[in-house]
Amino acid sequence: MALDATGTGTGPVTVQRGVPAGAERRAAELYWEAFGRKLGPALNPPDKAVPFIAAHLNADRAVCALLDGQLVGLAGYQLGGRALTGGSASDVLHAYGHLRGLHRLLLLALFERHPAPGQLVMDGIAVDGGLRGRGVGSLLIEEVAAVAAEQDHREIRLDVIDTNPRARALYERRGFTAVRTERTPYLRGLLGFGAVTTMRRAVGTRGAREL
Repeated sequence: MALDATGTGTGPVTVQRGVPAGAERRAAELYWEAFGRKLGPALNPPDKAVPFIAAHLNADRAVCALLDGQLVGLAGYQLGGRALTGGSASDVLHAYGHLRGLHRLLLLALFERHPAPGQLVMDGIAVDGGLRGRGVGSLLIEEVAAVAAEQDHREIRLDVIDTNPRARALYERRGFTAVRTERTPYLRGLLGFGAVTTMRRAVGTRGAREL
């Protein structure tokens, strides 16, 4: 799959599976740029969070967008009990210390999502700021959909927070439907959002606008 991104580089944006070797740090930077506000209370400061994410990436649990060989976007997903972002409890405690680490583990547990049978859980999309709005996110979603189809899953599931309406609009354009909203006003002061909406899309369907 490819996307014409004339004016932003010398060639089209292409999509591949897996984080390219050597691009782990860049992947972590993109991920933090997209989700740092959400994950900040658990993983801040950024100069510690980005290396932690890079060190514990499951590179085979992502689809990536490349421009001129450089990573410009990625989408993670869960499969076989493994997601794009890894790291065990002991890894968190080792990186942040036992006293601070225990608090962070409790916060990270709030973000855990487990798939139901037949579901592929998507972990979200991160796209370089200079390429947003140019269809890169749609390319990544359709590649995740291809992974789900190959694994004989019947649907893709994701969660989007109430402070990210742009992401929700993208998911709706690509055929996702909101099925449940969990309101957590007690988390707004701590994590910066007060509601999480679960969205689903049947495998084999496409968004309203073809690529």
